[in-house]
Amino acid sequence: MEFEGKVALITGGTSGIGAVTARLFAKEGAKVAIVGRNKEKGVSTVKEIQLDGGDALFLQADVSRPSDARKIVEETVKHFGRLDILFNNAGVELLADVVNTTYEDLRNVVDVDLIGTFLVSQFAIPHLRKRRGVIINNSSGAGLVGGRGIAAYSAAKGGVIAFTKALAAECAPDIRVNCVCPGYIKTPMHDRAEGRDEAFDTEVIPKIVPLQRIGKPEEVAYAVLFLASDKAAYITGVALAIDGGLGSLRSREA
Repeated sequence: MEFEGKVALITGGTSGIGAVTARLFAKEGAKVAIVGRNKEKGVSTVKEIQLDGGDALFLQADVSRPSDARKIVEETVKHFGRLDILFNNAGVELLADVVNTTYEDLRNVVDVDLIGTFLVSQFAIPHLRKRRGVIINNSSGAGLVGGRGIAAYSAAKGGVIAFTKALAAECAPDIRVNCVCPGYIKTPMHDRAEGRDEAFDTEVIPKIVPLQRIGKPEEVAYAVLFLASDKAAYITGVALAIDGGLGSLRSREA
């Protein structure tokens, strides 16, 4: 019960890494506010946590809208009385090269992945300062090294890393700010992209990832819990790759 008495706000908490992280925070005693655009998935995730003895709240919102970003922070504090941890996990993918990226698609990925992270952090900071709280942002391995055919996504996620480092300096010593940079993780987002090719997970990933397998959402979630815990009390401004070694060895066949 490492987080007993604390409150965690998780954007993009209705599926994938966000939902798994919410469940783990709840198991460790935290009260959890889950944010998402899909009400059905959000209510389902909250019910799972409650059936397991946890305390959770669903907030339907689009984090790229300033009014929604403010609302989810205010409603979390109103409902639970405090805010200790913010996990900016909401994100969308975009598979398109630069020439074929439309302005609308570019705005969408930047608005959700980068601007949403900025806005929710902005409104959460005054509350987190009171608790010497923690912010964890979800970037991507693509934000560290870029990738062919995902330029807009890479740019947005690279911005999250730069924002994390700037915010860590700005908020110290009252708030610690770090980000995680997942590689290939078995989530609905992955399945919408690379996972559409059934052979990708079983044949391609073992050739390009040194640990020779796709990652699990839990393996990212445990890193988030570590960064939010007192065990990471001297860690801030870090972009932690959780990618099975992909960033250090892009391809054994290259």
